[in-house]
Amino acid sequence: MPLDPKHRSRTITDGRDRAGARSMLKAIGFTDQDLARPIVGIANTWIETMPCNFHLRRLAAKVKEGVRAAGGTPMEFNTIAISDGVTMGTEGMKASLISREVIADSIELVGRGHMFDAMVALVACDKTIPGAAMALLRLNVPSILLYGGSIAPGQFDGHDVTIQDVYEAIGANAAGLMSDADLKKLEDVACPAAGACGGQFTANTMSTVMDFIGFSPMGFNGIPAMDAQKDDISYRTGQMVMDLLKRGVRPRDILTRKAFENAIASVAASGGSTNSVLHLLAMAREADVPLSIDDFDPISSRTPLLADLKPGGKYVATDVHRAGGIPLIAKKLIEGGFLDETQMTPSGRTIGEEAGAAKETPGQDVVKSVSNPIKKTGGLVILKGNLAPEGCVVKIAGHERLQHRGPARVFNREEDAMQAVTSRSIKAGDV
Repeated sequence: MPLDPKHRSRTITDGRDRAGARSMLKAIGFTDQDLARPIVGIANTWIETMPCNFHLRRLAAKVKEGVRAAGGTPMEFNTIAISDGVTMGTEGMKASLISREVIADSIELVGRGHMFDAMVALVACDKTIPGAAMALLRLNVPSILLYGGSIAPGQFDGHDVTIQDVYEAIGANAAGLMSDADLKKLEDVACPAAGACGGQFTANTMSTVMDFIGFSPMGFNGIPAMDAQKDDISYRTGQMVMDLLKRGVRPRDILTRKAFENAIASVAASGGSTNSVLHLLAMAREADVPLSIDDFDPISSRTPLLADLKPGGKYVATDVHRAGGIPLIAKKLIEGGFLDETQMTPSGRTIGEEAGAAKETPGQDVVKSVSNPIKKTGGLVILKGNLAPEGCVVKIAGHERLQHRGPARVFNREEDAMQAVTSRSIKAGDV
């Protein structure tokens, strides 16, 4: 329903008693005209500790231009980010999941404290995506979440490589199968510029989720980080959030139970990360949507695996973009009856309408048809047993052996597990 465009910021900017607040805001360049407009918070997870978020300042500037062009006043602020890729295998990795909560809390607090009328969150690495989504659901003001996009693959000996190849090369080097010189050469070229890890790891999985669940404009997230189109869609995101504000559409209006089911189907169809389970459960709690770990297996088991993506498959996110993008995956799932096509997106159109506009590149082999999927069931399975009595998640995309019995190797520290791998003390059959 229609909403007063300054439904929250009037408390900060309007009236005699707010002269002090206006005076402070004028000190940093805001004018009376600026403060008379709706105030849009731009939550930016830019940071210099990883390539994933390194380019977000550029995109934030474009989002702000779009907000201004549509009659709003943007106010940008920053929050933290922790790179799983940089920290894993060390004590630093213990900070990763905790960072999701800090990201959520910090964005929420700035939004509440400064009473923004609407929000845009610029995200990229693993925990920034669900963390920002959780905050926007708590605030429940008109909001869009924009993903910074995937990194391009590097080139090594004439073929595409990603960070996954570097980690596998560490093991190959430890086993004496790759020279130190070749490992160094691969290290130097695998990540050529800014952007999130290219496979369907946590960041790209949660980016896909945001398209399917309705937090992001369909197709915007999948445009690669350094593609010239990314600036254009960032500008359009700024305009679109103002349209959401004028229409009074809030995140909880869009993120329904059916939208969450669509998101789970997207993870299954794309061979996505197991981390999506804990992130979707956390988001559902913030949205007050009933969802449990037991809901994932039925949806995954009935959804075909369509996208041939690393780490279980052959391709990366930039290949999906060239093939037709995330909307193509949605289109194929809708054609097979695996999505609720009536669910809404930020554009005001349904996911069915957005997916219907997808254009498939002739001859592409990245996204399969529902009649000829990679597998008839999705890439996630929920297991319960003595190691995980309350349930655990297994990713079976790319794995043909679905049953295995072997000794459990248990470590209390990531460094110890890494040492066991590099010292070749993990034997065939170990779990």
